Amino acid sequence: MSESSAEAAVEAATVAASAVSAAGAANWRRATGVAGAAIGVVAAGAAAGVAIERLTVGRGMRRKARLALDSAGPYGALRGMPGKAAADDGTELYYEVDEVESDTALAPRRRRLFGRKSPRPVTVVFSHGYCLSQDSWHFQRAALRGVVRTVHWDQRSHGRSGRGVAQARDDMPVTIDQLGRDLKAVIDAAAPEGPLVLVGHSMGGMTMMALADQYPDLIRDRVVGVALIGTSSGRLGEVNFGLPVAGVNAVRRILPGVLKALGQRAELVERGRRATADLFAGIIKRYSFASRDIDPAVARFAERLIEATPIDVVAEFYPAFTDHDKTEALVHFADLPVLVLAGVKDLVTPSEHSESIADLLPDAELVLVPDAGHLVMLEHPEVVIDRLADLLTRVGAVPAGATVGGYGSTSSTAQPG
Repeated sequence: MSESSAEAAVEAATVAASAVSAAGAANWRRATGVAGAAIGVVAAGAAAGVAIERLTVGRGMRRKARLALDSAGPYGALRGMPGKAAADDGTELYYEVDEVESDTALAPRRRRLFGRKSPRPVTVVFSHGYCLSQDSWHFQRAALRGVVRTVHWDQRSHGRSGRGVAQARDDMPVTIDQLGRDLKAVIDAAAPEGPLVLVGHSMGGMTMMALADQYPDLIRDRVVGVALIGTSSGRLGEVNFGLPVAGVNAVRRILPGVLKALGQRAELVERGRRATADLFAGIIKRYSFASRDIDPAVARFAERLIEATPIDVVAEFYPAFTDHDKTEALVHFADLPVLVLAGVKDLVTPSEHSESIADLLPDAELVLVPDAGHLVMLEHPEVVIDRLADLLTRVGAVPAGATVGGYGSTSSTAQPG
């Protein structure tokens, strides 16, 4: 995306923001559509490619292609024993538990990965990122299923969890500290005793830092391992999202206001999102993946996850990231086995943020995946699975020496930092 095109996009978004704030009932639909498109252009510069694609592929053909991809890739279909936890404001938090299976039930590949000896009774708790759900851990869940006890939960207002009560009823802002308390409620309900391994991607990693900041005794007494994937301990307000200086400055200035305005007209905006699905598909792919040969069914799965997040929830959570600073909380992880993993081409939480975390946790394993973006656990699942397997070996959740060597099928591209 050239600087001139970025400036044009920013100007379009500025106009859209003005239209949103001044729009009445009569012209709201038009203003909403302009604003939604403008945000997409500013975010990714994908509009030109989408326009070309629309000239060559009919809408009906695109719809059939999406349906075919949905049926070809049954991602997100894994289900466990359901449960519900109550957050401190009454929000209903949905989680699922996958219990350990007997050795005879394990597939041969899992036996090769994790062995057959009796493991330490560890529970691995997975926390997902912004605009995703527990299903974003599909590949890791499939690999660990039956091998170790796991808990997968949906953050408030995401997935199958309830709408944040403090936000919907009391108009309270979302904070990362609130998410940390939510995670504590899930642990109390789904894993009230025994050792824990905490795994978090992006916002999920921030949630774990907030948990450590507020409940250091829990970390000291029960947590035996930590994995921080594509996340940050702070300074997210400095991220440029791959845009030129002029573009990113304008985005920082107007995007919060535009999102807030759009969130106040969620029903109409959702119609606009459906109408511009092709545009946003390009944006989602740009900011989720770096590999050119990403499986189209996986890319479509990421679209479905992100599209499922209502625009008012997108707007509610966005300001929390600017305020996020949990660098000092990392000290609570200092004496634990820690995995820090990131995609080198992550435009959302750049890998430099993971390197900064590793600098503060000098005994942590730092793994940088060159050909990977923000959704590294979907883009290079084998790398994440192998590193998680190694972490579980170190904490005694699976027998020593049972993990595969190297980095599986991506040994030529993934490397420790």
